[in-house]
Amino acid sequence: MSNAEAWRENGSGTGNGTGVGIGFGSGAGVGAGAGIDLAGWSLRDKIGQMVMAGFDGKAPTEELCALIRDRKLGGVIYFRRNAGTAEEVARLSAALHELAAEATKAPLWIAVDQEGGMVARFDRGVTVMPGQMTLGAARSAKWARAAAYASGVQLMRLGVNLNFAPCLDVNNNPANPVIGVRSFGERPELAAELGVAAIRGYREAGVVACAKHFPGHGDTVADSHRELPVVPHDRRRLEAVELMPFRLAVAAGAEAIMTAHVRFPALEPDGLPATLSPRILRGLLRDVWGFDGVVFTDCLEMKAIAGTVGVARGAVMAVKAGADVVLVSHTPALQKAALDALYEAVADGDIPEERIDESVRRIVALKARQAATASTGSVLAGRGGAGPVDAGFGMEAAALAREVCRRGVTLVRNERGALPLRRDVPTIVVWPEVREGTEVEDAVARELTLGRALAPHLGDVKELAIGAVPREDEVRETLAEIGRALEEARGRAANGEPGDGRTCLQVVVGTYNASFAERQIELVRRLLDLEGVTVTAAALRNPYDLLAFPEVHAYVACYENTPRMMEAAAEVLAGKGPALGRLPVTLSDRYPFGHGMTEVPKG
Repeated sequence: MSNAEAWRENGSGTGNGTGVGIGFGSGAGVGAGAGIDLAGWSLRDKIGQMVMAGFDGKAPTEELCALIRDRKLGGVIYFRRNAGTAEEVARLSAALHELAAEATKAPLWIAVDQEGGMVARFDRGVTVMPGQMTLGAARSAKWARAAAYASGVQLMRLGVNLNFAPCLDVNNNPANPVIGVRSFGERPELAAELGVAAIRGYREAGVVACAKHFPGHGDTVADSHRELPVVPHDRRRLEAVELMPFRLAVAAGAEAIMTAHVRFPALEPDGLPATLSPRILRGLLRDVWGFDGVVFTDCLEMKAIAGTVGVARGAVMAVKAGADVVLVSHTPALQKAALDALYEAVADGDIPEERIDESVRRIVALKARQAATASTGSVLAGRGGAGPVDAGFGMEAAALAREVCRRGVTLVRNERGALPLRRDVPTIVVWPEVREGTEVEDAVARELTLGRALAPHLGDVKELAIGAVPREDEVRETLAEIGRALEEARGRAANGEPGDGRTCLQVVVGTYNASFAERQIELVRRLLDLEGVTVTAAALRNPYDLLAFPEVHAYVACYENTPRMMEAAAEVLAGKGPALGRLPVTLSDRYPFGHGMTEVPKG
């Protein structure tokens, strides 16, 4: 019985559960580059290598196993729906690698979007590295490379050999609903420097990094998961901003790039999104820049493609345009439709088989290079092979994540002596709970909230939870609770108890994409109307939140609400350490790119 079969019957893998088939057996049919001999490959074998699929659950589904066994599927992508414990993920990966070794002529991609920060599919038994905008605030290629390496080592232990990261998008649009903190910042030079460093870190760990979303999703006001965005700038602006990080990544030896479902009229006058554009993929990326790596599409089930040309037709158009691997991340019927459409397109002469061979040679060559790195590189040496991360490395990764967060916290504004928070004044923290996931971000309960992180420093801390998109009654009840606390604090102050006569209560409001949640803005503004209250806003994701309430007494940009960032932010708020981060984006003329108040008076 194979591991995959055991999963379906028993819900767990066979064997000791520690070995993940990173080396992919003998690697039959794997060569190098253009010298790979595809003479023994059927058309079905080759087409299968060009599709990557997702599935539901923490065990291989019958549909997925059939795609690998019968349709020679070349890649699988994980989401949080597939993520159990580290040991469970490692066994799942082992089962899939084993099945592919039995059924196909090339290793299996197992991919994930483990960007760090707010986009992390795995957080059990691994250390989630800080997100890209936190790294952008920390301003160091050294830390970007180290974080990618640490993340890559952990992914390898889970049997994951391809990470759809880093994002090389230049986020210079405060209204961008989908990129934001997934970007290193608004400057193309910063995105390029840190992005190239991250790619190198992943490569050193044995993981293929796939830079995204080419040619750039950072200056859009629409989300390609839901509609087809447009970047309207002329060619000169695109060359100077959006394209620069990708061009420099290619020059530095990037091995894989993911396309954006975004229109660029200056690059593609026929109105095609980049994913479907021969001018962009073959003309610019291949012919002009000389990129010879693997081009992955973003998921074709996103509305920008599925809602326009459809998944099956989109797969054919993407391959004709120059894509090597098409992603169909969710629906088995659509995965089969994409495979069928590509097969029929070749059979009908719409796609020459030579075009398929071109992609397959690139895919197999990269798989061979990755497998060789994984089996002979220094990462696995002396660590007992692949499997769950050992305790020693886990401690190292946690220390790294903590240090990067500490260097990323950015103090933007501090008026009226709001910071450091005082021990002799009651503190209320308003914590925004992310209760509903999106196509990019999962709803994850945080064990360490900002209030809990502050309590050891301040003692008297009360935390009130509201939704990140709060209901009207939640805002009303929160204000009422703070009003009662204020009256009580005023009473104590009138009796001569601690307080300076002006500040009776400290309120720290965690904001979360406030520009897209009007009631968050209303809450902060209502709090600012209260006498005797200092209000500090801690942006737990989007740093642009300050634009909605520029008069807030103090403002700290955290870029993510992860536990280690909450620990780092609490130290700054309580005056236990300096704020070392600098803004990676411009908030206003007063708070430009690079702004940061590095010292907080000692608490």
